[in-house]
Amino acid sequence: MTLSELEKQKEGLLRKMEALGDMRSGSISVRFQKCGKRPCVCHSPGHIGHGPIYSYSALVSGKTQIRNYKPGPELEKLRKETENYQLFKELSQELIEISNKICDLRPLSPLQDDELEELKKKLKRHFMKKYKKRLTGS
Repeated sequence: MTLSELEKQKEGLLRKMEALGDMRSGSISVRFQKCGKRPCVCHSPGHIGHGPIYSYSALVSGKTQIRNYKPGPELEKLRKETENYQLFKELSQELIEISNKICDLRPLSPLQDDELEELKKKLKRHFMKKYKKRLTGS
């Protein structure tokens, strides 16, 4: 693929991402559970339990938070938002792959000798700064 074709693909992906709308990370699961009442029908063999119970779980500040929803407009809104997030993740991965290809194809600009020497010094300062931090543990 040519550089211009890849850039058009990138623009298309960015437009798709922009059009996604509201999104939220996490997932929705469906479960059934047995209640605490022994004579209840849910305790009989072969019964799947009460439900369905729709649970939304998401990782917030390193902790999993779970919230239950009943069928209705709130659950439908949540479903669309989580689907938009999944689509966003897929589009982001495609964008990264295309961007990597663009970076590989984009030509370097030629440098004069003095510009090259200045660039070498700048890069050395940049990387040695990180290396020294690792050695000193700062």
